[in-house]
Amino acid sequence: MLFSYLRVKCRRTMGDEFISSWPTLYYVSEWLVRLVMLVIVIGRPPPRAAMSWLLVIFFLPWPGLLLYLFIGENHLPRRRLTKRKALLAGLEDMRRRYMPRGQDVSSMVGREFLPTVTLAERLGYMPIMSGNQATLLTDTDTVIDRLVGDIDAARHHVHILVYIFAVDRTGERIVAALERAAARGIECRLLADAQGSRKFLKKMLRRLAGAGIEVYPALPVSLLRAWVARIDLRNHRKIFVIDGQIAYTGSQNIVDAGYGHRHLRWHDLMVRLTGPVVLELQAVFAGDWFAESDELLDGPGIFPDGTTAAEGGVAVQTLPSGPLFPAENYQRLTVAALYATRRKVTITTPYFVPDEVFLEAMETVALRGVVVELIVPLQSDQILVANAARGYYDRLLNSGIRIYLFNRGLVHAKSITVDDSLAFLGSSNFDIRSFALNFEINMIVYDAGFAATLRQQQDWYRAHSRQLTLAQWQQRPRYQRILQNIIKLLSPLL
Repeated sequence: MLFSYLRVKCRRTMGDEFISSWPTLYYVSEWLVRLVMLVIVIGRPPPRAAMSWLLVIFFLPWPGLLLYLFIGENHLPRRRLTKRKALLAGLEDMRRRYMPRGQDVSSMVGREFLPTVTLAERLGYMPIMSGNQATLLTDTDTVIDRLVGDIDAARHHVHILVYIFAVDRTGERIVAALERAAARGIECRLLADAQGSRKFLKKMLRRLAGAGIEVYPALPVSLLRAWVARIDLRNHRKIFVIDGQIAYTGSQNIVDAGYGHRHLRWHDLMVRLTGPVVLELQAVFAGDWFAESDELLDGPGIFPDGTTAAEGGVAVQTLPSGPLFPAENYQRLTVAALYATRRKVTITTPYFVPDEVFLEAMETVALRGVVVELIVPLQSDQILVANAARGYYDRLLNSGIRIYLFNRGLVHAKSITVDDSLAFLGSSNFDIRSFALNFEINMIVYDAGFAATLRQQQDWYRAHSRQLTLAQWQQRPRYQRILQNIIKLLSPLL
């Protein structure tokens, strides 16, 4: 229709000879796209993302327009948005009925962490919980062994929410454990991201349903849905709950350690939890289950009264994040923690594409004398993302931030340790996608012993890394600098 209008209009004003060629029409339409999208995009937050979109649309108007229609707007299906109030009300109701009341927060954490507790609760609607047992697990096979054992011992239900469920040896072990549990009459529910687990869902859905296991794809993907929702919004959470008494969360998917790369072993972090905080992870799973299935999970079987605090346990807080929560809530929390650091902060992440707020926080903290360490993989499974990250190395190194390149595989662990008694770990990478787009789950552990254990694992990552110096980095070829800086310009779109 646009071409027809332009053809008639130009015939009247410029003559048939001039407008007889389609290239002229296409040229005019490209400028119309540029001008219209300039008006639409320029006011969209954040400014860096708007500028990246304008750059793409200026050089590739029509492809850029189509790409923007699919992934340019951060919106969810209307059905899910209408459930938002119900989900948040449900979280508040679960908190009121099932979470322990009357806890003195000042007795759980040091005075310096009270602002962190308050901020995390306001951003994620989850209170701090004391009396938990938290076991850090650093080996893929150990995690699967423990999880299979807990599934085999389940008495009421098994809930699994995962981004990647692979059709491999590890995936088969979990499927077999679920089948055994379902055969005993245990309620088994599985949520797997529709994109990350598409091969698994396509191949295994019938088998799982036949075994009595309830399965739903999280955030289904289709071209039809692209017109009503952004197709690259993903559920990146990893939550496993058994009987409302035991929970696992962290960075590990249900995949072999060598997933996707024969010579690149993934190194993950998971935490096995018992105690009241399990109810928070159960509530997050229940919210996602309701969003996909319309079934509201509730009652003493799902939220058992026996989930009591243990003497001498640790204080833990859950922070779910995603489009249904306050904008970039995990980024806000980690930035606040960075500014509160007094001595040392260590960050591990496989994908590092920060926005300006996070980057400035790292720089500011380093410039006032705090030791800031960033541990990232030497080799990455995401080439574009890796080169975008490298575009920031000059700036980081000039600020005195220490960069370590892990060379024993892919460090897939997403963690922060702050000084000696605060630890963050979960599913969220330190990139724009995890901060602003994906549904993520992260834990804050307020305990010196747990923080020391996590710091020891981070020390192991650092011991098997090569420190990158500014002098070394500045010697890289000019073409690499140009490539990395170009990709960095597009980093808000990655």
